[in-house]
Amino acid sequence: MRVLRWWRGRSLRGRITMVAAAAALGGFLVLAQVMSTVLTKGLTDQMDNQLRNVLLSASSSVAEGKPTATQAGAVLIRVLNTAGEPVDGSSQVDLYPSEVRTLLAGEPLTVYRNYNSTRWKPTVVSAPDGSQRLVLAGLDAGDNLRLFENIVGWFVPVALLGTAAVAFTAWVTVRWSLRPVERLRSAAQALPAGERLPLPEARDELHSLAEALNSLLARRDESAERMRQFSGAAAHELRSPVASIRAQAEVAVAYPDPDAAQEVLEEIAIEAERLSEVVDHLLKLARSDTAALPPVDAVELTGLVRDVVRRQPDDGPLVRVETFVPVWVRATGQEVELVLDNLLRNARRYARTQVRVMVLPAGPQTRLVVDDDGEGIPPEHRERVFDRFYRVHGARDRDSGGAGLGLAMVADVVHRRDGTVRAGASPEGGARLEIRWHTHKF
Repeated sequence: MRVLRWWRGRSLRGRITMVAAAAALGGFLVLAQVMSTVLTKGLTDQMDNQLRNVLLSASSSVAEGKPTATQAGAVLIRVLNTAGEPVDGSSQVDLYPSEVRTLLAGEPLTVYRNYNSTRWKPTVVSAPDGSQRLVLAGLDAGDNLRLFENIVGWFVPVALLGTAAVAFTAWVTVRWSLRPVERLRSAAQALPAGERLPLPEARDELHSLAEALNSLLARRDESAERMRQFSGAAAHELRSPVASIRAQAEVAVAYPDPDAAQEVLEEIAIEAERLSEVVDHLLKLARSDTAALPPVDAVELTGLVRDVVRRQPDDGPLVRVETFVPVWVRATGQEVELVLDNLLRNARRYARTQVRVMVLPAGPQTRLVVDDDGEGIPPEHRERVFDRFYRVHGARDRDSGGAGLGLAMVADVVHRRDGTVRAGASPEGGARLEIRWHTHKF
């Protein structure tokens, strides 16, 4: 964990440089291993070829019982019995029993003793008396070993210099590559509200990054503006009922009148109910803005419409439901009930005699239409009627009991499911509010 924390604390440039250096060093190590294997095999093959001809001549002499020379040029020739003891009259050969067994098996062997090395190539022949003889042809491998050591001695500093060069190149390259990103970061920090980053001409990753940052800045500005408007409107809406309650309470305290007390309490109760409604709607909108979108479900809209209509109060305009076939939409039951409750509450508030609710399939979408026979919504207000705290002058004002948040909650819920909302004119002469959801496909 400590190493991981240290690693995460390094800069991106440093981490990439260290990874590049480690990769280069690993590559040099692999190259060293390959070179070692290739050189070792090449040198041993060369010595074995040199020993082969001498060994053939010596083994023929032993098989025929002729005397054998102990040296042919630089090649040593030794004749041993199967126990590894010399039978050629020369000194003992420095071999371990395990090495003797390897040579008896016919395997060439390089013997290392005190920084000296000898390459032995064996063969087993039968002497004229029938005894088995181990004939060895050996060559001093010290020169080859020293050549290999020299190569390794040169390779180590070359590998270290190469690793340093790769690390330096990676450092410079990453620094140069990240310079435009650093410029974007500095520009984004110094960017005033409402401004956007300039887009690079090249259609590369930096262009995509600048576009993403501009999109983020746009969402930030939009969120800040929305929050500013929401805070101002919420403060205004809360101030009115609070000021009314305070004024009536102060009058009742300053001028006690038992006859007017009941009327004052009723007014305070009305304003308190209105205040409670505004606060409740504000809380719902706040949760809608911050809560994660729940998983989509298949909601049977027709049956849910009938259930919500049955729960409406008996007083007020008549609510008629016109549906033809069951339809399922992509939403949640809670979302659909919130939309229906607010649409019906809005329609019943302004209707004169009746409200009509229709569920109409429309290809990949489903239309939910709510009509009333009230005064309707003037065309110039239809685009903004779903804005928060927006009210239409005339019948649709504060005196009618609305807080200007019900349709805003409807729009928020529907838009989060990629649906649409629209206000228009009803054939009954009032307002028509239309919601479109995506139809669920089974």
